[in-house]
Amino acid sequence: MRPSFLIAAILSTTAAAALAQTAAPRGAKAPAGDAAAASAKAAERTGPALGTFGFDMAGRDTSVPPGDDFYAYANGTWQKNTEIPADRSSYGMFHRLQDLSREQTRTILDEQKAKAGSKSGDFYASFLDEAAVNAKGVTPVKPWMTAIKAAPTKEALAAEAGRMARRGVDSLFALFVNQDDKDPETYAVFFNQAGLGLPDRDYYLKDDAKLAATRTAYQAYLAKMLTLAGEPNADARAAAVMQLEKTIAEAHWTRVDSRDADKIYNKMTFAELVARAPGYDWTSFFQAAGIPAEAPLIVAQPTAFVGEAKAWAEAPLPVLKDHLLLRTLSTYARYLSTDFDQTRFAFYGTELTGAPEQQARWKRGVDLVSSQLGEDLGQAYVARYFPPESKAAADALVRNIIAAMGERLKNLEWMAPETKQKALAKLAAFTPKIGYPDKWRDYAGLEIRRDDLVGNVARGNEFEFQRNLNKIGQPIDRGEWFMTPMTINAYANPTMNEIVFPAAILQPPFFDPKADPAVNYGAIGAVIGHEISHHFDDQGRKYDPTGKLADWWTEQDVARFKTFTDRLVAQYDAYEPLPGQHVQGALTLGENIADLAGIIVSYDAYRLSLGGKKAPVIDGTTGAQRFYLGYGQVWRTKYRDPILRQILLSDPHSPGMQRANIVRNVDTWYEAFGARPGQKLYLNDEQRVRIW
Repeated sequence: MRPSFLIAAILSTTAAAALAQTAAPRGAKAPAGDAAAASAKAAERTGPALGTFGFDMAGRDTSVPPGDDFYAYANGTWQKNTEIPADRSSYGMFHRLQDLSREQTRTILDEQKAKAGSKSGDFYASFLDEAAVNAKGVTPVKPWMTAIKAAPTKEALAAEAGRMARRGVDSLFALFVNQDDKDPETYAVFFNQAGLGLPDRDYYLKDDAKLAATRTAYQAYLAKMLTLAGEPNADARAAAVMQLEKTIAEAHWTRVDSRDADKIYNKMTFAELVARAPGYDWTSFFQAAGIPAEAPLIVAQPTAFVGEAKAWAEAPLPVLKDHLLLRTLSTYARYLSTDFDQTRFAFYGTELTGAPEQQARWKRGVDLVSSQLGEDLGQAYVARYFPPESKAAADALVRNIIAAMGERLKNLEWMAPETKQKALAKLAAFTPKIGYPDKWRDYAGLEIRRDDLVGNVARGNEFEFQRNLNKIGQPIDRGEWFMTPMTINAYANPTMNEIVFPAAILQPPFFDPKADPAVNYGAIGAVIGHEISHHFDDQGRKYDPTGKLADWWTEQDVARFKTFTDRLVAQYDAYEPLPGQHVQGALTLGENIADLAGIIVSYDAYRLSLGGKKAPVIDGTTGAQRFYLGYGQVWRTKYRDPILRQILLSDPHSPGMQRANIVRNVDTWYEAFGARPGQKLYLNDEQRVRIW
């Protein structure tokens, strides 16, 4: 099982296509201008950034009873008055904060760009020099294209696939290095199914009119990429690649099966991989990629690998060449001339996410440098925008919420005493990471040139690829971070038994030292509780206090837990955000469990923080109401239909509205807002899912 994130890759700088599209509310300006000045202004504030106590009261729609739709009650006017600008596919509080983080990072990069010899500044300059990029056209990737087209055999092509993997291009398989789930003191090479240009197998296989239209658009995109690269017979070649990808999709596991920690743990040697997935030249791929043949391997979807290797063995060599050629062009189109870049955006941005226009080049440049040199930038970011008092306050919140989770575990009636004891030991062994790493990554071996954007990206990918391969056989680096300080997200890592909160998320509306504590506990507190509880969700619970994938629950505990989770699956299956398209309760189960636990545990922590005193009434709201409003506010999100469809098909996170409305399972929410029988969210006592 890989780390569980608070939100999907929709905000990740390495996410495919234009998933990082954001927006601003109608009539308001997106965060812009001098971020340093904005930060100084924030420090001078005498009150909270939002409203009088940290919540935007004007964004509510009080005509909607909370018991009918709490999301609309807390956010309905904001939802109605927010327009998604042309360069965005969705907008919410995460995106608002991401815009701020980008502006802050841009300020740093603009300063570094003016200095000679700054790696981050030079990388940023190479992306911003659009004229130089356009002048080169497709030339920077021509040597790779030539090598792929010249491969005389499938064995030689497998070697090219290995070389392209080092440059960040996945062919049939994707790989990374991480801790062995059943031996967390050892690194292993993990292999995942790959090879698809569309987001998920369902895009190829489901009989749906909208997905059929997307398939048609995708094939046209492939043909146009070949044409732009000067390749003949583009339509026929694109059709053949599309058919190959459909065959690959038929072999792929579903997203639900691929999130099961037990199913995806399949450890094998190199010889066993070769024997189990014949038809692919694994030796050539491993040697070209630089993977040691003796490295322990963990194959996530072994039957998919059998199917992918079979597809490779049966496909004509020219079709396999075109598949790798198109994977390369599609991956690097963002760093080639405008015709490639805009063609890629027209499909991955407009067709798949609904954004009519591409984001400003500086934003994309900030995201690129943040993804490639994140800790180089992160040092400057933390020094300027993350004061020690913010870290101290966040540390205190984490301690309080861990303590509240401990009390919840101690008082569970359904868990056996022996399991409860081990659960408490696991909680006691937690490592919270707040803000930034203790030791910064060294990029001394990475060459960056101002006049070589594609080369910078390729060298950056190779540098990171080799850095990870170098871990094999070495002690576990427990100080490593998998997010940059500028990232608006958080994660739980089961094999490290850790929870991680980058500096940038510790700002309003998630955390505001000048807001009412109830709002902070409802916002960042619930985020902290969410990540803590991931270690006890349907997959995280399978990892013991040392981070080992092990069977440490009694059979009775597992059975009782499943009765709760089955009900939560059914509850989410009933939601229909788009006509005919429901939330997948089984796919989103882990995140839904974490949302539910997060607000329950954080509310306990808020009550404990009052020290027995009664919370004040502010603007007519009680402490409990402000807590839940703070929670509802962070899930404000408006989507275009294509990105919402993609989320429903492939994302383990539910849409924002459903995440906010999980409060329908929480007794104290009913007390705070008076939800009653007959209202749409109302659940009677037996229907409410109470896990923790």
